[in-house]
Amino acid sequence: MRKCFVAGNWKMNLSLAEAGRLVRGLKAKVGRETKVDVAVCPPFVYLNEVAALLKGCRIALGAQNMHPEPKGAFTGEVAASMLKNVKCTYVILGHSERRHVFGEQDKFINAKVKAALEAGLLPILCVGELLEERRAKKTKTVVRGQLKKGLAGVGAKDAAKMTVAYEPVWAIGTGVNATPEQAEEVHAYIRGLLEKMFGRKVAEAMRIQYGGSVKPGNAGDLMSQPNVDGALVGGASLKASTFVPIVRAALKR
Repeated sequence: MRKCFVAGNWKMNLSLAEAGRLVRGLKAKVGRETKVDVAVCPPFVYLNEVAALLKGCRIALGAQNMHPEPKGAFTGEVAASMLKNVKCTYVILGHSERRHVFGEQDKFINAKVKAALEAGLLPILCVGELLEERRAKKTKTVVRGQLKKGLAGVGAKDAAKMTVAYEPVWAIGTGVNATPEQAEEVHAYIRGLLEKMFGRKVAEAMRIQYGGSVKPGNAGDLMSQPNVDGALVGGASLKASTFVPIVRAALKR
């Protein structure tokens, strides 16, 4: 049975003081949780501070992005080794905002995935379709392309360490989430693709999170689906009062 994994993507939010209060609140409520894996992904500038606050608890630290090159003249970018230096375990790659706001392409995201794995980070690879793509019944085509291109050249042993996050772009930050049935359909499809790419054993071990307006009120129904192995949470991860219930909903899976 796959252990649920709930990660909070803070995006470009919170002050340092707010980040500290949030982490302390999470530590008090779910800091010793063993039945669900929990991570927080703060902005780069807070990683070191949050790492220090998380010391001694089971909540992991993740980053929201990284550059594939190990070093060099890449102003404003962060390398995988730097994330390791500040105790990151996870890194989110291919998030729809990186794809559609900043223009990142599958080849570039694939380079990041391989660089992260080489550095010992655990990538969370995001895939998902735009609203117009869903309306045109291209969801599976889009997801298949992003998954296969994002994981090109990755071996089964490394793939087994990864998490895939299905985030329908039309549901991110809109207040409209996919129904549990819609989420399960795509998650099951992704697992089938992973089986073709890496074999059944790896596909059954890999966790597939759902992301897109996940809230305490819908988290339980979403994570009750057999192929939904947790959540990548945006806005609801910014307060302990909304993030903790999502973690607890994962305990009931």
